[in-house]
Amino acid sequence: MTLAFELSALKRLGDPNAAFSDARTWTKYIGVVSEKPTYVVTNFTRKERIRQDFFSGPRGVKESLENVMRQFDTDRHVFVGTSDEDRAVAEETGWEYLPVEDAAEAAEWVLAGDDDAPADPFEDEGRDDWP
Repeated sequence: MTLAFELSALKRLGDPNAAFSDARTWTKYIGVVSEKPTYVVTNFTRKERIRQDFFSGPRGVKESLENVMRQFDTDRHVFVGTSDEDRAVAEETGWEYLPVEDAAEAAEWVLAGDDDAPADPFEDEGRDDWP
């Protein structure tokens, strides 16, 4: 399977790195596509320590999905998104569409804002020993 996340879907996950690591165990290729500029995707994936097999680069989502499908020959191509536009572009390009909420539920990934999301130990605002 080739799995593509729309950047907004990836941002909805409580721990995008953990989701990517988990998905790597059952996918062959995984990446991020977005209409946002390349540096936005790159900054997010670096911050989250996400290693992707492909990304949209200067192309939009539609062209990226078409190119990925041509380059990565797998039995399934699944696009995880957040909107009706994401669903439409998936259908237009021959990808299966999966809303991020459904993907998270099936894979047991925590969505951002869920009560049981793990706390980030580096976001402690109470440190008084930091200049």
